[in-house]
Amino acid sequence: MMKTVCVTGAARGLGLALTAQMLKRGYIVYAAGLDMEKSEGIRLLTDAYPQHLRAIELDIADDLSVALFTETLKLDTEHLDMLINNAAILGSITDHIRGPLNMAEMAEVFNVNTLGTLRVTHALLPLLLQGTNKLIVNISSEAGSIEQCSRDGWFAYCMSKSALNMQARLVHNGLKNEGGQVMLIHPGWVQSYMSGELNTAADFTPDQSAQFITALIDRHKQFMGDQPAYIDYKGDALPW
Repeated sequence: MMKTVCVTGAARGLGLALTAQMLKRGYIVYAAGLDMEKSEGIRLLTDAYPQHLRAIELDIADDLSVALFTETLKLDTEHLDMLINNAAILGSITDHIRGPLNMAEMAEVFNVNTLGTLRVTHALLPLLLQGTNKLIVNISSEAGSIEQCSRDGWFAYCMSKSALNMQARLVHNGLKNEGGQVMLIHPGWVQSYMSGELNTAADFTPDQSAQFITALIDRHKQFMGDQPAYIDYKGDALPW
């Protein structure tokens, strides 16, 4: 039986790089995201792996989009071995408690980063439980760590990632007795489009970060336990 994985936020950046890495490992990849038809990277990967890549439109912030995406997957496969929840947005990083706060934008970030991943996880759970690995990988962040937080801003992103971490614990608790596992991985500071345009000042290219992450996924059984693994790209544990 062919190994299968779904990657969200796959049109560009880290999601596209993770898609490429999983294709190299022989997976059938369901690459999901916004504006997939406009993605040059997805087009190139489709040409290189025509039998292994399925590119499907998905807005994880929208209930109907997630439902339609799930039905599309069910028509193509009876199982998923892995789900990589990568799609995320940043929100304002300059808001300060002494200044104006954009609550509507914060709600949007939560709807994507926290509720969006839960929408997808919940919708695809029946397929995941039919898979071999039953593995959910959430791309989290060190910004979600309450213990080591030193920022005085980034309200939307930090809070949404902390909530994502709690979500992962709840999901893990609900699946571990059936062999399910959740991993939370901080990808490092990656050159991404999360702020709307490419951040070239970051430490890692998407390809470099994706190689770190997929290397951790390759040995995911080492991180299995009573609680989700919350680790950085090197595999070191992060404080909750």
